Amino acid sequence: MPINPILLEVFKNRFSSIAEEMGVTLTHTAFSPNIKERRDLSCGVFDSSGDMIAQAAHIPVHLGSMPLSVKAAMRALPEDEGFEPGDMVMLNDPFRGGTHLPDITVVAPVFAEGSTKPDFYVANRAHHADVGGMTSGSMPLSTSLFQEGLIIPPVRIIRRGMINRDILAMVLSNVRTPAEREGDFAAQFMANTTGVRRMIECIGKYGLDTCREYGAALMDYSERITRQAIAAIPDGTYDFEDCLDGDGVRTMDIFIRLRLTVNDDMAKLDFSDSDDQAEGSINAVRAITLSCVLYVFRALAAQDIPANAGCMRPVEVITREGSAVDALFPAAVAGGNVETSQRIVDVILGALSTAMPERIPAASQGTMNNVTIGNPHGPAPFAYYETLAGGMGASPGGPGESAVHSHMTNTLNTPVEALEYAYPFLVREYAVRRDTGGEGQHRGGDGMIRDIELTAPCEGTVLSERRNHAPFGANGGEPGAPGQNTLTRDGKTEELPGKFHRELRPGDRLRIETPGGGGYGAKQS
Repeated sequence: MPINPILLEVFKNRFSSIAEEMGVTLTHTAFSPNIKERRDLSCGVFDSSGDMIAQAAHIPVHLGSMPLSVKAAMRALPEDEGFEPGDMVMLNDPFRGGTHLPDITVVAPVFAEGSTKPDFYVANRAHHADVGGMTSGSMPLSTSLFQEGLIIPPVRIIRRGMINRDILAMVLSNVRTPAEREGDFAAQFMANTTGVRRMIECIGKYGLDTCREYGAALMDYSERITRQAIAAIPDGTYDFEDCLDGDGVRTMDIFIRLRLTVNDDMAKLDFSDSDDQAEGSINAVRAITLSCVLYVFRALAAQDIPANAGCMRPVEVITREGSAVDALFPAAVAGGNVETSQRIVDVILGALSTAMPERIPAASQGTMNNVTIGNPHGPAPFAYYETLAGGMGASPGGPGESAVHSHMTNTLNTPVEALEYAYPFLVREYAVRRDTGGEGQHRGGDGMIRDIELTAPCEGTVLSERRNHAPFGANGGEPGAPGQNTLTRDGKTEELPGKFHRELRPGDRLRIETPGGGGYGAKQS
């Protein structure tokens, strides 16, 4: 049956609206400020093979890797004990489709009436502010995955609509803030329930065969548009490299290297020459690298197409096992999801800028500036996690935005009022970091400042980048200003490295100044 273009557009919006409604449900019912306020979550709709059909406009680093979690959940159930209506599977293992341990994915099957096997899946992923491990917030300066928190393989957390209380109790017994975690799990379960209900309504209206057909057609459509975008890149081989400031254990630079080859409407990205996986926690699993590639090539497309499995069909990604972009178990990976993903994007865009300098922007801040603060030993334990915005790289079309999240993160800020209400903090300054964007024909965006005074004893961990190496400019533009971390105690200010863990006292002020984006084009005299 021929594809009706009008109905294709209807299904594009229908599937994506289901994912968006799942996200609204999760946001409005979650307990933690990290999910409720920052919206550190993602939702998607998948076909019966686990390939992504549609996603909500959530977190790119989540969405590109979530199909691997869905497929891991499918593989984990024995053939004779497969998914049943009302089931949900939960997992966070980075080496089975996850990203890092705080990101917990919940997968639910969708059964049409009379079906004995799932016809679709819905899934959501949320960043939990603590999942155990060696430090509050589960984003430590670790050297092994086992230090980072509770590892959850694919387990059936809900069977036929009934929560497995034994598994839930085991998980909650290994985290510092069990009541908040339980509330966030309930929100994830409700988000999937919403998605399943809406998918069944869609099948009831259009029929199962039509829903399947247009799900496949949407992936074909995304493939065609992605091929057109690749065909617009001049054929050739383009090399680029950039580095991370260190791994939190050693200060040596860690390089990510790419050889991008474009041939007609196909692209091959070879990361094999990247440095070996590090001792510290900046290693990325392959799922993260795939997410970065999907994000960049989806962004190259001029049309508003679904970011689904079709986008990756004309793209080949080569990684070397045991490298910083394809780490092997049990490598420490807490920072790979947040920091290394940003550098992988910088490297891909850097390679593309040599091919199309008139289209590709300068580097954005290149870090998520992860801040975790907690007090696991007090009468009211808490775990705060946030990523901080910075400068966006300038582009051929104009200056970069200031104090925004960019590339592999797409969260909101945590408002000052929410911070001071939920945690023993006083926010002394929250402002744009003026004049930190790189000079150029178009100036890079400015970073931001978050200055927090502690009112209770805490421990704090920061994983940040672009403190030693500034975000690069493009096409003659100047680099943005590097970030800076400082701690003020008893009137004395100490500059801290990009990655650190410290015991914090009442009255201490932790100040994070995030990088500016690179400038684009030579500045006109």
